[in-house]
Amino acid sequence: MKAEIEVLQPGLFSSIQDLGRFGYQKYGVPQSGVMDRYAMRVCNLILGNPQDASVLEITFQGPQMKFNAATAISISGGDLSPILNDSPVSLNEIIPIHRGDVLKFGTRKSGFRSYIGILGGFQTGELMGSKSWYESLTDDFRLRKGMKLLFFSKDMEERKTHSHLKTDLNYIGSTEIETYPGPEFGELSAQQRQKLFSVSFKTGKNSNRMAVQLEEDFENELEPIITGPVVPGTVQLTPSGRLIVLMKDCQTTGGYPRILQLSEKAQQVLAQKMPGEKITFKKVEY
Repeated sequence: MKAEIEVLQPGLFSSIQDLGRFGYQKYGVPQSGVMDRYAMRVCNLILGNPQDASVLEITFQGPQMKFNAATAISISGGDLSPILNDSPVSLNEIIPIHRGDVLKFGTRKSGFRSYIGILGGFQTGELMGSKSWYESLTDDFRLRKGMKLLFFSKDMEERKTHSHLKTDLNYIGSTEIETYPGPEFGELSAQQRQKLFSVSFKTGKNSNRMAVQLEEDFENELEPIITGPVVPGTVQLTPSGRLIVLMKDCQTTGGYPRILQLSEKAQQVLAQKMPGEKITFKKVEY
């Protein structure tokens, strides 16, 4: 039976995401999908969902939501102090939900993004093989007050089990960003390469799901390139000397030199960074 979650307060930026949509980049359609795949997979594994079941990605300030039927949820990623009916609940555990329960969030303790998984995944509309929301493509791109989210109502029966899911959330506090050389990396001078991996960069306040801007200036004498393909994790060097790390909602082509490419793990680390936090690049060879 399909049931509803009523959004009482939307939070700062909350959206439904799955692993993203693939095969449409040639038409200019971004990949989208969760910023932190590890946290998403933890949510779904705990609940016994398929690994690509859609989740709710919340940023910094969580929403307040009321359930109108029984189910179970799990929460992983950043710790934004989840509270169910005025009682704190733990991350990375099955949380039984009853009709009328209200979930909200308090003070941020760690990370920047948290993920809510639900039994069977959120039952929102699918477009191009994905439930991921994206502005100008899907009907919705963030939660709104009064919105209703659909899910399948199920009771999570308590079962005795000896299974245990081991999680490693140390990446949330890491400042090290693994990168591979990008297509234009070889055009950097030896001095530029040395600086790239020896200084710390601060994440900018204008960062979002499209890109994370880094505040420090980086000397740039490279010529713009003919527009070429970019993907989430591509690090571009702009004419002004700023570095931009493209994220899940990024465009599909770009004309700035692509000097680095982040690993999937590095993208997850960066997704959990607050604006103003510092990171360092670590070079990894192919």
